[in-house]
Amino acid sequence: MSDIIHLLPDYLANQIAAGEVVQRPSSVVKELLENAIDARATSVQLIVKDAGKQLVQVVDNGIGMSETDARMCFERHATSKIKSTEDLFRIRTMGFRGEAMASIGAVAQVELKTKPHGAETGTRLLVEGSTVASQEPAAVSAGTSIAVKNLFYNVPARRNFLKTNAVEMRHILDEFQRVALAYPEVAFTLHHNDVEIFSLPAGKLSQRIVGVFGNNYKEQMAGCEEETPFMNVRGYIGKPEFAKKTRGEQFFFVNNRFIKSGYLNHAVMTAYEGLLPKDSHPFYVLFIDIEPERIDINVHPTKTEIKFEDEKTVYAIVHAAVKKSLGTHNIAPSLDFQSDVNFVPLQPIRMPHGGEGFEKEGTFPGFKVPASPKKASTNGWEQLYEPLRNGQPVQQQEERITSPSGMGLLDDAFAAPTELATSSKTLQVHHKYLLVQVKSGVMIIDQQAAQERILYEKYMASLQKKMVTSQALLFPQTIELSPADSALVKELRAEFQELGFQFEDFGGNTIILNGIPADVQAANEKELLEELIEQYKNNLATLKLDKRENLARAMAKRLASKLQPRMSDLEMNSLVDKLFGCEVPNYTPGGQKTLVIMELGQLHELFLKG
Repeated sequence: MSDIIHLLPDYLANQIAAGEVVQRPSSVVKELLENAIDARATSVQLIVKDAGKQLVQVVDNGIGMSETDARMCFERHATSKIKSTEDLFRIRTMGFRGEAMASIGAVAQVELKTKPHGAETGTRLLVEGSTVASQEPAAVSAGTSIAVKNLFYNVPARRNFLKTNAVEMRHILDEFQRVALAYPEVAFTLHHNDVEIFSLPAGKLSQRIVGVFGNNYKEQMAGCEEETPFMNVRGYIGKPEFAKKTRGEQFFFVNNRFIKSGYLNHAVMTAYEGLLPKDSHPFYVLFIDIEPERIDINVHPTKTEIKFEDEKTVYAIVHAAVKKSLGTHNIAPSLDFQSDVNFVPLQPIRMPHGGEGFEKEGTFPGFKVPASPKKASTNGWEQLYEPLRNGQPVQQQEERITSPSGMGLLDDAFAAPTELATSSKTLQVHHKYLLVQVKSGVMIIDQQAAQERILYEKYMASLQKKMVTSQALLFPQTIELSPADSALVKELRAEFQELGFQFEDFGGNTIILNGIPADVQAANEKELLEELIEQYKNNLATLKLDKRENLARAMAKRLASKLQPRMSDLEMNSLVDKLFGCEVPNYTPGGQKTLVIMELGQLHELFLKG
């Protein structure tokens, strides 16, 4: 039997390794920026063209490399930070021209220029597909410049899987922001297609946060610091009133390395408990300093997930640090346990079995409630049924209406008959749901979800037909955006205009908003635009959508959440009619149900149980 196992050629082994390290242009950005930091650079430039597909270049003023190191850094398993097994568990650096360079060189055309400080000449090295095309002495500046050109030029299948430039640039901005936040003492610049996106001078962490996210972050930051023998926590958290509806600027760094941790995020969120509006997310940039021996950073190829030796202690310290910061800055509410005026019992409180510390009559101290639930007044119970008296009798003859064309897409429970039987009365429940009597039972509509579906289809039609209607603002709004958001708005200028937004550049990252869509109420235009951008970015991170559909979804979701919950009879009936005029009336663009049907049999069972 002949041998069937053989060694792979180096170029093929390098391409396989590159599959783990280099997934997209942002992977190259991450590796090169971290290498520049480990080279002790004080100034780092990132130059990107065509969202990194054509060029990713990092120029630093670090220590540079010798001629031998320049050649060795492209070899597999070559590194400057590991000499023994123990070193694997004591890593504090990011990695200096290590394993990643071989992977990058395997799938791109790389030009390396480097010179150590004090040397007379430097080195210029060209690598294409793991092959060194040339190496020669060159007159270059001290430090290192690495230009990665035509990523995946020799692996077209991988290149075809890259997303649009907007998506790939978003990933690059994410990686740039993470490294820039981790090292505020280093100056960073970012240019995309010869346009400067960021220019961040060296400074304090607070200055770096403002430089990355915009001047409006000055007023919403609260310092956070906690030192313990086990670990230290430092950084900034956001005040609750500035929380956003989507997950935005939330950063954890462990020993200056960015990580993702739902466990630690939960520690922060529980510290904010009772302070945040529903479905809101606070800003935070928190640094955890801990002995490397207490963590394992090699549980994930990208090292964005780590394992702590004692997770519970880390959780408790992070939670305590955030809680302390909220209290120190007078953000947490003060409590008076003798008389809490914020709590007014709406119904009698039952005396728990075996409870201690309660007054004789079964109440909390300071609260006056009836001694027994049986003694509670029942006066006025007839008022609960007043809405029904204004409607039609339950046994009345049902009026038949023809179902709209979209009804064929509804659930089988009520799609089978081509006609719905309904009363003319629509009831609103808790300003959230609409009840409509139908032939088979009761239809319950989530009014916010229904509004989102209606608005989405309306905006998609506007974007496709380019029939824009806009209303001019009486007082144009000057809006300062973060550098990343400013770049995104400029890229989406045509789509914003097709929706009805009219704005012009004011210089830097500032725009002047002159007009908004005609059907949008003129109030808090700045907040609307910022939330729209945030929702668009959130969609980018989780969904593969083209610009128009993404923007229509974002606009519909933002506006639906701001519409008045209280509706008149005319408005309720109009909403139902518009919903069933939609192409897909039973789901939001994100897949959430807009309505459910409770059949008479289901209602009947509710009264038979227990």
